Amino acid sequence: MHALDWVMVIGYFGLMIGIGWWSHRRVKTDKDFFIAGGRMPWWLAGISHHMSGYSAVLFVAYAGVAYSQGVTVYFWGFASIGIGVAIGAWLFAARWNRLRAEFGVASPLEFLARRFNIPTQQALAWSGASLKVFDVASKWFAVSILLESFAGVPILAGILVTGGVTLLYCTAGGLWADALTDFGQFVIQGLAGIVMIWAVLSSLGGISGLWTLWDRLPAGHLSPVTEDYTTVFLLVYVLVKTLEYNGGMWNLAQRYMASPDNHAARRGALLSSALYLVWPLVLMFPMFAAPLFVPGLEDPTTSYAAMTEKLLPAGMVGLVLAGMFSHTMAMVASDANAISAVITRDMLPVLWRKARAFGEVQRLRAGRIATFGFIALSMLVATQADNLGGVLSIVVSWVAALMGPISVPLLLGMLPWFRRCGSRAALVSWAGGLITYAVLYYGVDAGQTATVATPILVSLALFIRLGAVASERTEEVDEMLDVLDRAAKGAAAAAAR
Repeated sequence: MHALDWVMVIGYFGLMIGIGWWSHRRVKTDKDFFIAGGRMPWWLAGISHHMSGYSAVLFVAYAGVAYSQGVTVYFWGFASIGIGVAIGAWLFAARWNRLRAEFGVASPLEFLARRFNIPTQQALAWSGASLKVFDVASKWFAVSILLESFAGVPILAGILVTGGVTLLYCTAGGLWADALTDFGQFVIQGLAGIVMIWAVLSSLGGISGLWTLWDRLPAGHLSPVTEDYTTVFLLVYVLVKTLEYNGGMWNLAQRYMASPDNHAARRGALLSSALYLVWPLVLMFPMFAAPLFVPGLEDPTTSYAAMTEKLLPAGMVGLVLAGMFSHTMAMVASDANAISAVITRDMLPVLWRKARAFGEVQRLRAGRIATFGFIALSMLVATQADNLGGVLSIVVSWVAALMGPISVPLLLGMLPWFRRCGSRAALVSWAGGLITYAVLYYGVDAGQTATVATPILVSLALFIRLGAVASERTEEVDEMLDVLDRAAKGAAAAAAR
């Protein structure tokens, strides 16, 4: 890379650290650290929700799918999220916000102890936190591949640099730092995306390239579904993403909880949904065009980096690389904050009796230590990502398949239609989904569609069926669900006016 490109990248890192330390002054309690004290504006919560939902995996693994199979990656990778978040705007956003306002919940799993019981809470907390270590590790590995492709920086050094910068601002400023850096990263990434699409269109002969490109692509690249990514896979992904992006992926629930009221939480969700449906098309247009510019690549995951270096002048390469960093650092900082909330408020008090008596300052200190430890551990695991099957295997097969069984009791447990489902249904559905995944992935070596679809469908069936045949309904749960239901209906009425 040129010296101007390094100036752009180093300037970006410096800006992120500066925002983190500025945010540090706004954090006085653990609730400030974990949910921004419930004072985050709806537009900031929506942008932060969007930015926290995808990472440099887009520019590596997903770019590889776009290069080899075309537009299918948009439909299952991002349109599914947009649809899922729109559904969640009506079903879940206001409920998460009411849990914070009415019950003092500051962790995505905190309400599970009351909704089900402590063993259920702990089972989901430990399995989800463990999965998130590997998920975040795949993000570090993806962004380090980009840094190696652009500048020849060794994988280990790339992991240490990006992880170290994220660790500094995330540990200092908590959710405020996450959200504010998300906004800054959204602006930077937007500029980078526009620069890249401008370069591609210029090489295609101008704006007409938007509609003349498609006939020149390889056969099958315009199909929403393919042999690998079938219609069933797409439909299941909508279900998975509806659960995952409305609280199953814990960090995104915090954006709803951090909004000042139910209506603001819903507006933020709708903004994020719109961004997921539109903005990825801007980012991915160059990926779809890549076979025309860098044909015959042995490793399709390097296609976006190869195009960037071929089409952009000095300085602009650094801007695009900073834009790629922005997604990874936004998602990881968000994940780290959510995991530290779960560790501090849900896991630590069960493991250590003394932690139950922690005051606000002690919980804040514990949260920062947990954030540091989580990021450090994920960086360590990232060094072994190749041995774990690579980025796409972790993100699609592991996370998509395992997040479903973890999300089913968490999300459906908030809805009044499942008030008969108790801890037995939650634990059996969780365990059944995980066991199903293990059998399919490690036992019979099933295809990708079956591996992703079957665990969540098994979990759903077990959760609903056990609630129907062996009700565990209680008066306390009824009261809590009624409060959440009134909040959702009130937000819907406010939106209709």
